[in-house]
Amino acid sequence: MVGIALASGLSLMALIYTLGHVSGAHFNPVVTIAFAAARKLPLMQVPIYVLPQFLGSTLSSLTLRVLFNHQGDILPMLTQYKSPVTDFETIFWEFIMTLILMFVICGAATDDRATKEVAGVAIGVTLLFEVLIAGPITGASMNPARSLGPAIVSGVYKNQWVFVIAPILGAMTATGIYSLLRQTEQNTKI
Repeated sequence: MVGIALASGLSLMALIYTLGHVSGAHFNPVVTIAFAAARKLPLMQVPIYVLPQFLGSTLSSLTLRVLFNHQGDILPMLTQYKSPVTDFETIFWEFIMTLILMFVICGAATDDRATKEVAGVAIGVTLLFEVLIAGPITGASMNPARSLGPAIVSGVYKNQWVFVIAPILGAMTATGIYSLLRQTEQNTKI
């Protein structure tokens, strides 16, 4: 799990610094959806971001399937949870983890008062710790594209709805909470 957490967090950090200035570092559909819901991104741009996010996940899953074809299956790439973990527990974990991740994104990357130079580190380290903590429980998706890409390639869709609904709700909640905090902060400066 440590290797998976390091690979996830450090890869995201590198991508943020590499492509953040190009795309705003939208690698996760829930980030895009939450920003659109908060009117920080035009609604018309959502498909322009979300379609490539899902396409990238699916193509990377296909690539891994080709590279590791000798292993017979790609089921280890799937985001799944097993008994005794319930749907409700997974929804709660994915909601909370995505809320925390999105809250960090709002504070570190989108707030004008933030030190943007360290946003990639803050976001990558947050993902790293969340994968360490919740990875053994839920697979620590926080990203519908990350879950659905391998599901499409493997043909296994069990419980995928959880990895779509919970992260969207968590990200939108975080964006709403941060917007309230941002307004409160701006009001106290007047």
